[in-house]
Amino acid sequence: MQGASNNFSFAEKARIFSHDYLLCCTYISGSDFSQNFFSKKLYSKLVSSSQLLENFLDFHGAKNNKNWYFYRELTAAVRHLSISSYSYKHISNRLLFYDLVDTEDFEREGKVTFNFLTRALINMAPVILDEARRLNIPVPEGNYDPADFPSVPTSDMLDYDIDDVEKEQQQKNIVKIASEFIAIAGSFDQFSFYEPYDLEELMAIVPDKINEVEIRRCEMLVHSLQSSFDTYVIHGGFRFGRRKLKQLRGYISIVFHLLQMMGRLLHFYERHLHEAGYKSIYKKVRDRLASIINPEIILDRTVNYGLYYSCHFLSTGKSLAREILNENIERSSIAVGIPVKLGFHSRPSLLVAKIVQHYGGQMELCVGEDKFDASSVLDIQWAGGKIQKENITEVTFEGDVRALKDIEKLASINYGEDSMGKGIPLPDELKYLR
Repeated sequence: MQGASNNFSFAEKARIFSHDYLLCCTYISGSDFSQNFFSKKLYSKLVSSSQLLENFLDFHGAKNNKNWYFYRELTAAVRHLSISSYSYKHISNRLLFYDLVDTEDFEREGKVTFNFLTRALINMAPVILDEARRLNIPVPEGNYDPADFPSVPTSDMLDYDIDDVEKEQQQKNIVKIASEFIAIAGSFDQFSFYEPYDLEELMAIVPDKINEVEIRRCEMLVHSLQSSFDTYVIHGGFRFGRRKLKQLRGYISIVFHLLQMMGRLLHFYERHLHEAGYKSIYKKVRDRLASIINPEIILDRTVNYGLYYSCHFLSTGKSLAREILNENIERSSIAVGIPVKLGFHSRPSLLVAKIVQHYGGQMELCVGEDKFDASSVLDIQWAGGKIQKENITEVTFEGDVRALKDIEKLASINYGEDSMGKGIPLPDELKYLR
């Protein structure tokens, strides 16, 4: 019996693999454009059915066939837009649980993004059905019912009878996760902006600076952070446990799902809508897609919504992550000598500050009764002035034991320079300073 299915013709299998997909398109084409109509369950059905069909078409060479190429491209478009929409709906459903503040603008811009994605799917549906008929693929009779795709949230909540509040938190993991969040947030500084990009600016940065590969890399980092959090910090829901940790989990999750959306939209834009590199044989299909799904709005929503709020929530969450970090770090102090000959001038001050910034925990440089922020190059140099004036030969660092260990290592090699102030090679333990 297993081998019997292989006797089906390509046309028959195209009908089979298109069946659920075309049923979804029939359902969408008759929609009333309400948010409740487009649920996560519908998007999940769209994703799975379009994925199966796209794989079937690719296996049989539709990407290299003039007759089938447009049908294949429409299928890919449905998949990527549905995955993006699913990410939005997840954020929308979970926003209350994230327990974040000042989300009104984000919610408003999210609805604009959702309406664009939804309208794009609605506009594509009749085109897909017409293309199926042109290819002699029967459009299934009947239709889904809205009851087949209920929304996820209800007014009923299960009892919270597994409580995290008594669970002893693993301090080392909390410190590690908070530090990694701060590091990821810092890596996004290169993307930060304060005013929406206009079309000319968007075209200049996508895909040269902002592209699928870069955003997917960031998505993987945040996903790994979220997995570590769920494995080692908090397992349960939002009502119990330490509120700051729950809020940090909210920042991590919202950024992760925004990056998921961005990755899909950038893939769709770069692969299916971007003009660069298109051969004339594909340009007609690209232009037909662009007439249904506006590439300019794809770019606007990807960058001015997805990237903007990824940067916003990472920046906002950074202060919370620092609070959590400093509440959980192991603290100690060390006494070390000052840099020989030249004291805390620019090079040693920069290296010390970079160590402290690398770990993210609080660190102070103590000179007598005075304390200076050891994460600030300027503060360390101010301390250097006092050290030189009072002819001090030893200082104390107080704070995060992880950073203290590296500062002690740096001090043992005269803060990375010889007696003439020239740089010397750093040990492998401090390679992140290079």
